[in-house]
Order: sequence, then C-alpha cells, then structure tokens
Amino acid sequence: MDSKICIVGSSNIDQIAYVDTTPHDGETVFGSKYQMGFGGKGANQAVMAGLMGAKTFMITCLGDDVYADMTIENYKDNGVNVDYIQRVEGSSGVAPIWVDKTGQNRIIVISGANDHINAEKAIEDIDKISNLNFIIGQFEIPLEVTEKVFIHAKNKNIQTILNPAPAKIPSDSLLQATDWFIPNEIEFETISGSSAFDDKNLLNYANSINGNLIVTLGDKGAAFISNNEIMKIEAPTVSAVDTTGAGDAFVGAFSAGLANGLTPIEAIKLGVDRASDSVTKPGTQSSYARE
Repeated sequence: MDSKICIVGSSNIDQIAYVDTTPHDGETVFGSKYQMGFGGKGANQAVMAGLMGAKTFMITCLGDDVYADMTIENYKDNGVNVDYIQRVEGSSGVAPIWVDKTGQNRIIVISGANDHINAEKAIEDIDKISNLNFIIGQFEIPLEVTEKVFIHAKNKNIQTILNPAPAKIPSDSLLQATDWFIPNEIEFETISGSSAFDDKNLLNYANSINGNLIVTLGDKGAAFISNNEIMKIEAPTVSAVDTTGAGDAFVGAFSAGLANGLTPIEAIKLGVDRASDSVTKPGTQSSYARE
C-alpha cells in the first residue's frame, strides 16, 4: 500500500539511569548502569512505525547542538523521512529518566527546541506529502500546534491519531478533530476523572467524544470501545525490565498497522504485541528492534 504516516511531535535525547530504588528527597543513591538514547514520544512513535515498514515522515523541531545531528541520523537509520524537520537556535529536547529494579520509570522532560515548533510551517509541509493518510500527535509539543495541525488534517480528510501524553486536558476543538484517541489508564483517569478499569466509565467517555477510543492498560493489554461495545485485547505475560516507551511502541505499531491495511482489532493486537516485547529490554527506541 502507498499509505503514509506523518508524526508531528517531540524529539528528545534520553539520559537513562538504572537504580535499585529511586532516591527520596535529599538522598543520594548509586545506580547500576547509565545509557544515553533517542527518545521523545513523537520520535519513538515514528521510529516504531518506520521499523514496522510504514512510510513514515517526521515533523519535529531540533536545536543547533550535536544532539540534533545525532537525532537526524537516527531517524534515517530507522526508515523515517527527515525532509521536514525544523531547526532553531539553542538546545534540543532532553529527558533524564530513572528506571528502578521493577522496570518502572520516572521521567523529567526538558523541552528545548520542541517548544518552538512552527505550526504554519508544519501545515505547509503536510501539504507537500502526497497520499498522506494519517497524522499522529502527542502532548510534548505546544497543544495549540497539535490542534492547528489536526484541524487542518481533518479538513483534508487525513485520519488523526492523538496520544494525550503526558496527560493534559485536550480542548473540545482538538477532540473534535481526532479520529483515534489513545490514552493510557493514567491519562484516561486524568482526562475523564474516572477509572479505566470500570467498563461503564469507558463506555461513558467513548460516547462523549466523536472519535474512536482505545485505552492502553499496561500489562493488561488494551481496550477498544466501538459501537457501545468494549473489546479487550490481552497482553502476553512477560518479565518487565524497562517500561519506558511502551505506550509509544503501541501507538507507532498500531498506526503502522492501520497504514498497512490491518483492521483496527488487528492493528491493536500488533500494538500490544510490540509494546509487550519492548518492556522486556532496556532502553526506549533500542528496545523496539526485533530479536
């Protein structure tokens, strides 16, 4: 198929420290390992989509530092088109990450150039991509940029996929321009004010929005709500090493599945499979490669 995906989102350099337990206020702990890698929710989703064989374009904003050059080469290495990347003076985005011995993570995002992405330039570049079928957005760039891009995409009959992470309340106009709304269980609770593990809450929220609702549920898989029915897709049992980037793995693989002609359920199963595999290996994008 000639379907194409364009991610409009963030690029970061992940700085990952592995520890037995994360420190309390005023406490110093020794870590077991440190590694630097490529991250940012938008970048992660683009790389996963590229690895899954989708024709993938990235619109992001990078600084004028060495991290920017490294990031561009990484996109190329993973099959992501970089023709429409924006550049500004200053720092690219970085994300210090702590991962404890259970695989759970704590992340601080320093946006840098991500805060300076130009919506009008992004829209101009979107119009240059022929046969573009899907736009993916997240909340690590300014919300007004994502909103403008999604409204433009809807007017051009391009399907929109919104991953509201990190959790923020989307505007009504952004939700109206969203075809696929994909929060995790924490983001769902923040946005809806109710638990994702109560089916009634899932149905109520799904009926309050125009688009399709998928809620990722960590090691319990994902829930797809359609036509007032809930379909649960279970995750395989795995030993988690590092959960960083698992949600992005889901979104990237799901989007690639749709672009490659899978049904929504098939695409969700693919997303759950790739997310589950990713947590069995350390790192973010480095955990996406198939063995």
